[in-house]
Amino acid sequence: MSRTPSGVDSAGVDHRDPELRLQAFFDRGTLRLLAPRDDSGVLHARGRVGGTPAVAFATDATRMGGALGLDGCRHIVSAIDTAVRDRVPVAGLWHSGGARVTEGVAALDGVGQVFAAAVRASGRVPQLSVVLGPAAGGAAYGPALTDIVIMSRSGRIFVTGPEANHDVTGDRVVHLTAEDDGAALGEARRLVVLLGHQGRFSPDDVPPGGRTGQSLDTLVPAGTRAYDVQPLVRALLDEPGVELHGGWAPNLVTTLGRFAGRTVGVVANNALRLGGCLDASAAEKAARFVRMCDSLGVPLIVLVDVPGYLPGVDQEWDGVVRRGTQLLHAFAGAVVPRVTLVTRRAYGGAYIAMNSRSLGATAVFAWPAAEIAVMGPSAAVDMVHRKRLAAAPLADRDALREQLIREQIAEAGGVRRALETGVVDAVIEPAETRRRIAEALAAAPAGRGWHGNIPL
Repeated sequence: MSRTPSGVDSAGVDHRDPELRLQAFFDRGTLRLLAPRDDSGVLHARGRVGGTPAVAFATDATRMGGALGLDGCRHIVSAIDTAVRDRVPVAGLWHSGGARVTEGVAALDGVGQVFAAAVRASGRVPQLSVVLGPAAGGAAYGPALTDIVIMSRSGRIFVTGPEANHDVTGDRVVHLTAEDDGAALGEARRLVVLLGHQGRFSPDDVPPGGRTGQSLDTLVPAGTRAYDVQPLVRALLDEPGVELHGGWAPNLVTTLGRFAGRTVGVVANNALRLGGCLDASAAEKAARFVRMCDSLGVPLIVLVDVPGYLPGVDQEWDGVVRRGTQLLHAFAGAVVPRVTLVTRRAYGGAYIAMNSRSLGATAVFAWPAAEIAVMGPSAAVDMVHRKRLAAAPLADRDALREQLIREQIAEAGGVRRALETGVVDAVIEPAETRRRIAEALAAAPAGRGWHGNIPL
């Protein structure tokens, strides 16, 4: 059925209507409005999403472009507070031009109350935002204060003008984009179930190999060859997860999904982009994801294949030290169970930052061919033996270099030395990876914060 630009289809149905949007979000027949429909420009309701209890509110784009007045803001605050009281996820369906100009400072005060409510709820219940149209001014900050932001193709987030959206907020505010409103609401429903019904670990139900039976090591090439880590993440999880911030810092992947029956977060270096190096943006992206998972009681799996931090003056100007420190803070301060697996290499400061034993990892595993060192053996030889190599006859130089690399590997110890010093708990075969990770996560204390509707 065709629609006009205003959102009204040929049958006269306005698909911007907030009640229709809430009906599409909740399971059929479960919607219950928490207040009668009025002129406030906001509806809030409770219901179920995939069987999981939830609360949601929707701004009314059919009234003054969804502008928020004091009464509408009170409905939003009531929705958030109800979710906190009942320990259920809360979702906001946003399509709003910001504060109502006709109400002046009273509307501004109401928007401020919405911000305060979102901050009070942070870490206590999952908060999601679905941006289905323009979210301007104060309505831009509402979604930005929540845990996950999903935007449909018709959505926009901006403070001063829509043209600023991508350059100023785009990738860093929005976690997921969707082709249309229905797809955006579908992603929100999926995430409500993941975060609202986190489940329990069942290590005994984890078969060897990957999810479909393939050997995990076949997904990681030997040496330094580039590869996409996404197939490894998918094979590790029980079912394909939801990647967040996929368009931002793609050299690091952050995914929510189920593993051994329970919701987990996965952080993984992606060697397909920048060789898997950490850079300032990747560190910030990972830190935000780790903090969110920790606040919501979501255990973490960290897949490490990192040659180090990305070098260069541009990175220094981009705040790699400051933003890299955010990642150290996030992992060192996290109390949820978090297991690290070194699949291929872990070098230098990036090894520390990727949930190392020194930052309090629950367990650190490594595959047999993994390398853990201050730097790669080739780079170490070039630095330490530079003069010796330069003095050697040109015909003998390559052979000498290979010999020195072998000696460097033997001396540094690699994964064997890491095992001896206790920074790696066990060297495990790829076939036993999923079971060993599941056992380690299941045996660890659950940590603080939200753990879903079902007690752990």
